[in-house]
Amino acid sequence: MAAADVDESVRPGESPQAFVNRLAGEKAIVVANDHPAAWVIGADTVVVLAGEILGKPVDREDALAMLSRLVGRSHEVWTGFSVLNQFKGAAVVREVRTEVTFVGAAREVLAAYVASGEPLDKAGAYGIQGRGGLLVERIDGSYSNVVGLPMAELVEELLELGAISPL
Repeated sequence: MAAADVDESVRPGESPQAFVNRLAGEKAIVVANDHPAAWVIGADTVVVLAGEILGKPVDREDALAMLSRLVGRSHEVWTGFSVLNQFKGAAVVREVRTEVTFVGAAREVLAAYVASGEPLDKAGAYGIQGRGGLLVERIDGSYSNVVGLPMAELVEELLELGAISPL
């Protein structure tokens, strides 16, 4: 696994789909440039509330503010992923959207969750796979997308590209 250092700023007028696809592609290219014969996967996930992209919180106060906005409402989770092999000339970029609805949690519950430290490095300030899952009333779409990598769609693309085989 290699980390890709890319500018994760949203460009003016950039849609959530375009944003996650751009970042996924840029991350994959950065790593692939050092490993041109390897199959490289780049990905990025954002939470979108009423058209606004919510990234990772900058601190605990920001995390609490994000969560307070999400409670009792539905939002979208977008993940873009890129599969790239420069040596083979293979590349795909794809995005997946999942709708998530939060319960109407009390501020004290949100504050306790923030105090756990879990939301500080998560888009939208929550992790569905951890304690943050207790805030989720329902999802419509891919659970693994909300975790951060839509596995069914990724495997589909890896099979199509010949990066993996079905057996």
